[in-house]
Amino acid sequence: MPDGPIQSCRDAPILKERGQREVFCGLTSIIWLHRKMQDAFFLVVGSRTCAHLLQSAAGVMIFAEPRFGTAILEETDLAGMADAQDELDREVNRLLSRRPDIKQLFLVGSCPSEVIKLDLAKAAERLTQKFAPSVRVINFSGSGIETTFTQGEDACLAAMVPVLEQTDQRELLVVGALPDVVEDQMRGLLSALGIQNVSVLPASTVNQRVCVGENTVFALTQPFLGDTHAELERRGARHLPAPFPFGAEGTTAWLRVIATEFGIDPALFEQVIAAPKARAEKAVSQAAAQLSGKTVFFFPDSQLEIPLARFLTRECGMRAIEVGAPYIHKSLVGPDLDLMEVGPILSEGQDVDLQLDRALEARADLTVCGLGLANPLEAEGLTTKWAIELVFTPVHFYEQAGDLAGLFSRPLRRRAILRREAAE
Repeated sequence: MPDGPIQSCRDAPILKERGQREVFCGLTSIIWLHRKMQDAFFLVVGSRTCAHLLQSAAGVMIFAEPRFGTAILEETDLAGMADAQDELDREVNRLLSRRPDIKQLFLVGSCPSEVIKLDLAKAAERLTQKFAPSVRVINFSGSGIETTFTQGEDACLAAMVPVLEQTDQRELLVVGALPDVVEDQMRGLLSALGIQNVSVLPASTVNQRVCVGENTVFALTQPFLGDTHAELERRGARHLPAPFPFGAEGTTAWLRVIATEFGIDPALFEQVIAAPKARAEKAVSQAAAQLSGKTVFFFPDSQLEIPLARFLTRECGMRAIEVGAPYIHKSLVGPDLDLMEVGPILSEGQDVDLQLDRALEARADLTVCGLGLANPLEAEGLTTKWAIELVFTPVHFYEQAGDLAGLFSRPLRRRAILRREAAE
């Protein structure tokens, strides 16, 4: 512990819990990754339950053939009565012969494939030799045995880093899957600042050049990319620690770190951000009228919790009672913790029964939690927000700041309307 009083949440004590958890598995990340990578296919090696999860999460896709599927592990595979590797090869052969548009094939491990020790790394290496250079085959784990659902993206991007081209050029690599419209806004801001050599991981297609080397600096847009962060540093790239670009403050701080790194004139920086920052502040202030003075309680779910707590407390006037996160990676979320005042309980991991007790005792104005807890907590009279919606909805950078605040104010507004109607 540091000497003297604690000035920010970075040095505040962390309640570490290890018990029953309530989270989705990493397969869920395929739902947004397959939309981002237009020439990729995600083949889950798993059970019928895995297939059902993906179909339920993705909804009905009418106008296009989906770019994900499940190679079902049958009882004979699980019992060791069939050669799962041979069966996987046959499924991949059928898939690639039918879908010549696939340029990247991800073999995604699941709980069943990991339990039976199916070596997907070996399969990826064997299939790469067979189908290269037309198809790149990569494997990662989407198992939920030890992880939360956003770590599926982390595992996917981390698996891609070793195959990125080497470069000696001075470049900025922005890391994290963003909706196309948000990525375009981000690129527009960086271009206006005069930062030209910018690439994004993941790219939309394999043809979009993404390289890494000792002259590469990278900025994260998502706080759950710990493994990707480590892999990029192994390749010699240098991380630019910054608050995450949520809200006007977070976006400004994120851009300022990059601008400082590239020696951008402060006057130009202020000129570029002035108009979008003002729009963001105005949009946030409208939603903040409903949020100011209210309390919020975060269950650990997406790993977005700490940056969102910073946004809600500093830009929307809320008070955080507890901020729970599956993992607290201070190399990533430290800049957000630096901005947060001491006060809320910081918890890492989960013992769901103990945290439910604390949430029911706190009775915050808004409780951010997973889908499985929302209805029971609503039945106890609490107002809830689904944490997973914050991952699927465009919430980064200036133009989405008002929408982000609205995601939190809407449940409170709905509860107020229902109470008025009940009183009439």
